[in-house]
This record gives sequence, C-alpha cells and structure tokens, in this order.
Amino acid sequence: MADIYKKRFEELNQQMDIVFSSKSTKYDSYSGKNETDIESNTLLEWKVKAKNLLSKACGIDSEHFKEFEKHQETGIYGTYLNTFERLRAIFIAAREDYEGGYLKTTRTLIQAELFDSELEQARALFSAGYKSAAAIVAGVVLENSLRELCDRSDIQHAKLDKMNADLAKIGIYNVLTQKRLTTLAGVRNSAAHGKSDEFKDRDVEDMIRDVERFISEQL
Repeated sequence: MADIYKKRFEELNQQMDIVFSSKSTKYDSYSGKNETDIESNTLLEWKVKAKNLLSKACGIDSEHFKEFEKHQETGIYGTYLNTFERLRAIFIAAREDYEGGYLKTTRTLIQAELFDSELEQARALFSAGYKSAAAIVAGVVLENSLRELCDRSDIQHAKLDKMNADLAKIGIYNVLTQKRLTTLAGVRNSAAHGKSDEFKDRDVEDMIRDVERFISEQL
C-alpha cells in the first residue's frame, strides 16, 4: 500500500504540468485588464485526485489535509491559478513528508492493516488443515514486522535471526521476547522445508497468536 501511495504522488506530481499547461491570458472586462488563469475543470480534476490521496496517505486529521481543504476554494476575487499554486505547495510538502518517512502514524496503520489481513489468511489455512502453509504465512508476517522495526531504528535488513538479535540488543524488546521469536522462526523454517513432523498443530496455532500479539505490542 505504501508503494501505491508513493506511485500516486509521482503521478499527480506529473499531472501538475497538465494543469499549468492549461494557462492562458484573457481580457477581463470586470477589471479592465488582461488576466492569466488556468482552466477550472482541469484544476478541479487534479484537486479531487490530490485531496483523495492526502486523505489516505496523510489522514484527514493531518495538517496537510486540513491546509488543502482550507485553500481549495478560489473565491470571488481570486484566480484558479492562485488557488492551484497554494494547493501545489501543500501537495509538495505532503509528498516530501510522506516519502521522507515523517508520517509514521499513517505508515503504522497501513502496516497493521496489511499484517492483520495476512494473519487472517494464516488462520484460514490452519482451519482448513494446511498447517505448514499457515506457519509459512505467519512467519512472513513476523519477518516483515522485524524489517519495519529495523527501519525505525536504522538497522540494516538481514536474516530473521540477525534482525531479532539486533533489535533485542538495542532494547526494542527483551531477551525473553527474542527467544520466543527464535522459536517461532524455527517453526516457520521447519514448515518451509517440509518437515511437518518437527512441529504440532498447537505450535502453529500458538505461533499465529504470538505473532499477532507481538505486532500489537511493537507496532
């Protein structure tokens, strides 16, 4: 999901050139002067797309979204060009903060939603009798959650055991949690190598539960 938002920011950034290209100069009989402005419908199309993106990527409670809403109306004495220039500045600021990783709350929500979905898949597989597949999916969720924690602490991605040790070393979680994650990784590895005799159904059930608990506590 994060990659989709990043791609959308880039697309809408490029579409700003289209908005600017609609600029033209016309005589305004009201002011008695030549006025430069952009095409209103072109602005409206971009504005709707940009506002939708900010609501999802930044959140409706973010300063970016609030400022966008505040400045989206042109008014009687304004021009569409002036409106667009204000919205463009807000959009660029939002994009920089998002891609720079400064909107951690949004990123956390995205990750949590993704992990919940994948753990639901693991539960469904387990309920259908596919315990090895369930263990593998839960293991992937665990590994991805460790990668996320490493990103937050500027730790380089590595194999699961290495990330687990590095995170425990700097105090992200305690040694008991580190040992439990090592056990869960062992179940995942056995499942991935087709060694289903090395773990029981209860081990997989506990694994899904413990991965979910770990994510809720750490992310």
